[in-house]
Amino acid sequence: MRIDISENMLLQKENNQMNKWYLYLLTCTIAIFGCAGKPPSNLGVTNGRLSPCPKSPNCVSSQSPESVHFIEPLYFKGTKEKAKEILIALIQSMNRTKFVTVTEDYIHAEFSSRIFRFVDDVEFLFDEQNKIVHLRSASRIGYSDLGVNRKRIEKIRSKFIDSEQGRHKEY
Repeated sequence: MRIDISENMLLQKENNQMNKWYLYLLTCTIAIFGCAGKPPSNLGVTNGRLSPCPKSPNCVSSQSPESVHFIEPLYFKGTKEKAKEILIALIQSMNRTKFVTVTEDYIHAEFSSRIFRFVDDVEFLFDEQNKIVHLRSASRIGYSDLGVNRKRIEKIRSKFIDSEQGRHKEY
């Protein structure tokens, strides 16, 4: 009888530990997936400019005066319409993307990470007169993005240049 009680107590203790572990995992999962966050209220164009980057290093912008956030804009040779068409096709060809806003001079798309589905907001502002596409890419949550936003924009830049020069017909 004593052995049965000891085994039973041991099983209950193991079950309690497992239940605590599952509760911890559930809490973390809810926190992570629940933190994909709502879009920031400051997205879009104000006085011909995209929103400034926050102090955290998880944002790049071609309009940022701060070197940690600055990234070169895209330059186009043809028409604004053709540059926009190329960018839309590029974004559509990338995994886990969704267009939020597409207007004559502005595109806002959401990019989600593969595993945790963190959402980054990527914006493009077309300046037809100077043949420039200003851009901003920022993580919604967290402090560091380990350079993901910068790498994404550089990948888009490379494909954009190739497309403008007629090197890629498919993205």
